[in-house]
Amino acid sequence: MTFKEKRVYVAGSNGMVGRALIRGLEARNYSNMIARTHAELDLIDQNTVAEFFAVNRPEIVIVAAGKVGGILANAQFGAEFLFENLMIEANVIHTAYKNGVEKLIFLGSSCIYPRLAAQPIREEELLAGPLESTNEGYAIAKIAGVKLCENYHRQYGVNFFSAMPTNLYGPNDNFDLTSSHVVPALMRKFHDAKIEKLERVSVWGTGRPRREFMFVDDLADAVIFLLENANADSIFSDGVSHINIGCGKDIEIAQLAEMIKGITGFKGEIVYDSEKQDGTPRKLLDVSRLSNLGWTYETSLEDGLRRTYEWFTSVENPQNSY
Repeated sequence: MTFKEKRVYVAGSNGMVGRALIRGLEARNYSNMIARTHAELDLIDQNTVAEFFAVNRPEIVIVAAGKVGGILANAQFGAEFLFENLMIEANVIHTAYKNGVEKLIFLGSSCIYPRLAAQPIREEELLAGPLESTNEGYAIAKIAGVKLCENYHRQYGVNFFSAMPTNLYGPNDNFDLTSSHVVPALMRKFHDAKIEKLERVSVWGTGRPRREFMFVDDLADAVIFLLENANADSIFSDGVSHINIGCGKDIEIAQLAEMIKGITGFKGEIVYDSEKQDGTPRKLLDVSRLSNLGWTYETSLEDGLRRTYEWFTSVENPQNSY
């Protein structure tokens, strides 16, 4: 039986990443996928997760579930970000082991790395210094997920490993200004300002930090590539227990804002609120390990932003996606 015929469970299938994974798997003729919304399956409840695995018997698991948000949400709700993500990953990874899952890929985040990590960030930088304070709870939870996969592999020999995506954006992103990441927040701000004919838009921070951004369908393509071409033994070489996924290119937030301003058609002024926190000064992933395996991204930032804005403006009621 090939991977395409196995029962593949995408945890978090209703989120931006999960939906992209489902699209990617369907495009590659995977025929036996398992998907549940949060309303259908509460991954924080251990007994519910155990019952789900016992009934559905997934053979492959991709863990894309989790509580996510931008700087503001992470700063305000650090306890929830830490608790909920710890519970989700612990329940899914442990239950996958107990039920004999053949392969599991846990998706973390580039925020696991130290605030002042050497750039571009190699996998070896994990735990090499203090974390960025604005998203510490989320980062600690994701580090725990990485270490869960590492220790289950070492102790039990299971084929569980982790992948660390860079900053993601794309269709089905969260456009709520109180909890979204930078790309959807800027897109929403500029779009609303254009509709309301405002003269200026305020952007959080100085605009000087540099960030790397990947279109979510490219991330899905990379994960499926790893599913089909990598395993825990190869990922865990040289003491490294995970692999970075990114583009290997970054951009200043000010440049990003100008790009999104142009795509949305806003004609006014951009004003930077330097009293707001910038977060980590720079966050660019070293993706040489993934490149050496034979994978590279396809979607340019400008093309991806245009496709995202087209999706945002084409939904029946954009408020539904906020």
